[in-house]
Amino acid sequence: MLDQVAFDIETTGFDVDDEVTVVGFAMPMGVRVFVQTDGRAAGDVEANVKARLSETLVNVSTHLDEAALLAAVAAFVGERIQDAETLLIAFNGEVWSGGFDLPFLRSRYAAHGMAWPFDVAYADVLPVISDRFNTTVDGEEQRGLAAVYELLGDGTYSGIDPFDDSAAAVTAFEEGRFDELVCHNLADILRTQALGRVAERYCGKAEFNVKSLSPTRDA
Repeated sequence: MLDQVAFDIETTGFDVDDEVTVVGFAMPMGVRVFVQTDGRAAGDVEANVKARLSETLVNVSTHLDEAALLAAVAAFVGERIQDAETLLIAFNGEVWSGGFDLPFLRSRYAAHGMAWPFDVAYADVLPVISDRFNTTVDGEEQRGLAAVYELLGDGTYSGIDPFDDSAAAVTAFEEGRFDELVCHNLADILRTQALGRVAERYCGKAEFNVKSLSPTRDA
């Protein structure tokens, strides 16, 4: 089995002209988060986040705009993920019927005329969990990341998240509350990582439906 690298993004909304505000990766040895500030002063986001998460190895970088953030992410993927024995995972990042993170990222890289950097293997955790675990509560299947994590995880990362839902992440970015925004992203990538490990422990390799994200043609 490849080493799993969980990732998640935050955005200003869902429209095609909305922007990526945060991209986070949960690596085997720690987490790496990129956040854009829309040209605003951000303070020492990394130090502030580390103060909240003293037991987690965290590296955070701030970038003036979305283009700079996407370029930094591309460099990181090329240096740390692309040639490693890794499997990129997300929770509803991209499934057969759509998903969010990867389609959004493709549109934003295309909007900037930048090359697609994710020349890696990928699997989505959502269908594995939904198809191979019982997540029904009071007759309703739970499909949200936080809810599913509460059922199958140990709850360790729930206290990291300062928000009740992802919509609050949009407001946090608008108000320049970057520490909270990063903590929300951290909670989501660590939840995804935990669920990926649960699925890895109890499901066969074929259940992950691994696919390549490599583009058909180089830029």
